[in-house]
Amino acid sequence: MSKLDYKLLQALSCVIKEQSFERAANVLCLSQSAVSQRIKQLEQQLAQSVVIRSHPIRATALGQQLLRHYYQVVQLEAELLPSVMPNAPVTPLTLHIATNADSLATWLIPAIAPLIKEHLLEVNLLIEDEERTLERLKDGQSFGAIAVQDVAIKGCQLTRLGKINYIVVATPEFVERYFCDGINAQTLMRAPGIAFDHKDNMHTRFIEQHFGLEEGQYPLHAVRSSEAFINMAKHGAAYCLAPQLQVSNELASGELVQILPDKVIEETLYWHHWILLKGVYKEVSDAIISHAQQVLAVNHG
Repeated sequence: MSKLDYKLLQALSCVIKEQSFERAANVLCLSQSAVSQRIKQLEQQLAQSVVIRSHPIRATALGQQLLRHYYQVVQLEAELLPSVMPNAPVTPLTLHIATNADSLATWLIPAIAPLIKEHLLEVNLLIEDEERTLERLKDGQSFGAIAVQDVAIKGCQLTRLGKINYIVVATPEFVERYFCDGINAQTLMRAPGIAFDHKDNMHTRFIEQHFGLEEGQYPLHAVRSSEAFINMAKHGAAYCLAPQLQVSNELASGELVQILPDKVIEETLYWHHWILLKGVYKEVSDAIISHAQQVLAVNHG
């Protein structure tokens, strides 16, 4: 194949995003068979599969590589066109960023808000656990990801953002009710905790490491919201592992107390992004790095 046919890559992108050949056909104003033919044509040209027809539909490793390239071209084109075609309609530039919920709840919005006000942007925040955000960058869904991995993937580079501390907190009333005899395996088997979701293993790893209890041996809520996560603890419904940065005011007021001060989880965050960044993408990337390094350094220090 001498060159890439971008209408074929567009079909691949749409199938992955819509998770359906039929819905992709509706978006592209084509028949379902036409979309299937475009995918088949792409695979024939490359002599490799680009789509795993499963549930959910997934791109192969080659498909992911093609999607990363396609999304970079699309986003660079979206930034370029208004300046080279004065009569072209002005539309928002969409930025896809993969982030963990804790960064979103603490420092990410202040980092990017000034640029959102300065430019015509639509920000699409893809929220995943910090160990899984990199998957959104690998499959081309985002141009950057906040992650804990310290090794760059192909075609990308990373920058260290800083360290974030996770501490165990609860209300004084919760401590009095469940931990009046101390915090140990026996008392933890009665005291409800909180995990971000069923895939979040930070809490379960922590309890198993320090108290020898496996998941299922103690009550554990699942709350897929950082704000609700902290609110449950503030209302005395559970204890939790929380970013120290997120609960600093509650600790200062005494609404929450740190109940295991000698057991702190320290995680280092990294910003992974495409190597080729220009214009607004580079501005946003630089703003994320600058703000995070300042806030996380202060928080850790």
